[in-house]
Amino acid sequence: MPDDTRDFDIVLLGATGFTGGLVADALRAHASPGARLALAGRSPARLEAASARPGVEVGCVTVDVTDPGSIRSLAARTRVLATTVGPYLVHGDPVVAACAEAGTDYLDLTGEPEFVDLTYLRHHARAVRTGARLVHACGFDSVPHDLGAQFTVAQLLEDVPLVVHGYVRMSGTLSGGTVASALEVMARLRIGRATQRIRRQVEPDPPGRTVRIDPGRPGRDRASGWWVLPMPTIDPLVVAESARLLPRYGPDFTYGHFLASEGPLAAAGLAVGAGALVAAAQVPAARRAITRLRPAGSGPSPEQRRRSWFAVRFHGSGGGTSVVTEVAGGDPGYSETATMLSQAALCLAFDDLPETAGQVTTASAMGPALRSRLQAAGISFTVLA
Repeated sequence: MPDDTRDFDIVLLGATGFTGGLVADALRAHASPGARLALAGRSPARLEAASARPGVEVGCVTVDVTDPGSIRSLAARTRVLATTVGPYLVHGDPVVAACAEAGTDYLDLTGEPEFVDLTYLRHHARAVRTGARLVHACGFDSVPHDLGAQFTVAQLLEDVPLVVHGYVRMSGTLSGGTVASALEVMARLRIGRATQRIRRQVEPDPPGRTVRIDPGRPGRDRASGWWVLPMPTIDPLVVAESARLLPRYGPDFTYGHFLASEGPLAAAGLAVGAGALVAAAQVPAARRAITRLRPAGSGPSPEQRRRSWFAVRFHGSGGGTSVVTEVAGGDPGYSETATMLSQAALCLAFDDLPETAGQVTTASAMGPALRSRLQAAGISFTVLA
């Protein structure tokens, strides 16, 4: 609810970048006229240009993410701070630290598991004490999968072991920022796994409950009929975390996450391409060459985004019952990601939500309230069977 001791309800950090600009437009389009919004970034001129775009009135705050003092000052002025400035392993920690210290709700678009685990280890306890909600992965990573799994679980029996598999199909184009973040994750896979093991030691499954990620394997999936490739992305980790935080997922919950295609050749091509990208990420010269092809600040054109789409289908079962659901929308990486982050920020700022604090997920912190907002914005949640 509104807090008159702070200057703003929501500040968007990184508002002048490619993705940040889309989020700024979405935030201003969906906010109520009384919302106190501000755009933050390094360039006053670019902020002024962004603030002149259509939508509700916004303020401008000049801030440098490399200056922890300015970030702390920014966090203290707002109730909710959303950031699109990545890679988050490089630029994110001071922002999370400032929000945890100030009791300010934090949101980002990270797809970097190591960053999420590190911020839990460094800042979760402090955020619990101050009441800050730290919510990562508020875009296509990982809102459709997190809220879609929760929506699927809600259709199944309570207090029984549950299994949910998510099958992702999509068409889209990557921006320079997304490429940079993905390469950063791939280059640090070994370190990321070690960090995850440390987090699991300090944050075990809740007493009497078990949460698992099904690693799966490539090939023809009998349940869906598609050819699938396991996706070792942040998404299954976020779904598993929601299952640890929410008892509704049952005493024993298993989630599997797969990229789905119609035929074996497409699946094989995806596997080869993913393997080649991981290998290239280990070589600094190769990483630099890839980022030159898609530099920071670049992204798909409006026409490319109009042609893009996503559909995530979930197969859930437990206690002798089963269900098939689907979450679907338009351009996953940018247009819909902008909708997801902007609606999550508005949800944290203005909706009646359960009492949570510390590092939480979109499902545990916002759940049905955010789902309702996304449905009103055109992203569908459907029970198919």
